[in-house]
Amino acid sequence: MTPPTPSAAAPLEVTDETGKIPAPSTNPKGSESRSPGRLAWKRFKRDRTGVISAYIVIFFFTIAICAPLIAKLYGKNPYEQYGQESDGLLNDFAFPVKPNGGIDGNFWFGIEPQLGRDVFTFLLYGIRTSLMIATAATLLTTVVGVVIGITAGYLGGKTDYLVGRVIDILLSFPSTLFFIAFMPVVYALFVPFNEEVPTWLRATCLILVLSAFGWASIARLLRGQVLGLREREFVEAAKVTGASSRRIVFKELLPNLWTPILIQSTLMLPAYVTAEAGLAFLGVGIQDPTPDWGVMIQRGAGFYTEDITFMIFPGVSMIIFVLAFNLLGDSVRDALDPKSKR
Repeated sequence: MTPPTPSAAAPLEVTDETGKIPAPSTNPKGSESRSPGRLAWKRFKRDRTGVISAYIVIFFFTIAICAPLIAKLYGKNPYEQYGQESDGLLNDFAFPVKPNGGIDGNFWFGIEPQLGRDVFTFLLYGIRTSLMIATAATLLTTVVGVVIGITAGYLGGKTDYLVGRVIDILLSFPSTLFFIAFMPVVYALFVPFNEEVPTWLRATCLILVLSAFGWASIARLLRGQVLGLREREFVEAAKVTGASSRRIVFKELLPNLWTPILIQSTLMLPAYVTAEAGLAFLGVGIQDPTPDWGVMIQRGAGFYTEDITFMIFPGVSMIIFVLAFNLLGDSVRDALDPKSKR
């Protein structure tokens, strides 16, 4: 009698080295790599422009954080007037004696005309001041915009109507002219007219005023997103199960809003850098002798025809940072977009 042949439909049992059948895997290979976050990270790493921009942005923030340490190792500070204290640095017209703005081994970026301050350390601390103000304003604007936008979109009705009208007014307001006219009034609320406004108060007022006019755009965007999400099936299912409004907002709505929040934040920070520098240039923001990007450009504009070196370093560095951050924001947007073909 011939032995029975195995059925074609019978599965083949695969054993390991010990002769036992291995247990089925609960985490198939590649399932983790297919998560949305990892897919976005892979798309971002393939974008060479985004990666280079990220390195440039990290470099500027590292400089801002380590400015005191770099200045200490360099051996100079941004406040001391070396040209006034040492002979042979400035000529009779208070311009650097050496060519190219006085650049040499002692002063890497030269010295400032008239006062003779070290340009390198002044720029380090200027980057630090501008980035601190812009970052704080971006964080505050994002928090306020997220709270107001989600609240208006989720509650709807009269709340949505009222918030919508406030947003329309803020977006139609000439914010630059308001800054120029209103910032002295804000300072006068805390400091008498004949007294000098401290730097910390100027920075705080700048952050508050920039945030007061900046939250409207992100709030409008999130309001529209929430109006569409609150009608989706998963939100309706959460309501049917008796979930509280807080749980619906934090567990159902907010996870679907991280992409627009992140994109808006990355595009908002470079805008605040230029706005803060512009206000300092106009004389209503940070003022000399506090180091700042706008202060350096304002000082350099006074004598760029005789010595353009002092204006080149802050101008070029700010252009590089703003361009890199804008390109980084575009790359982040493309990476987080599942339909992106980059």
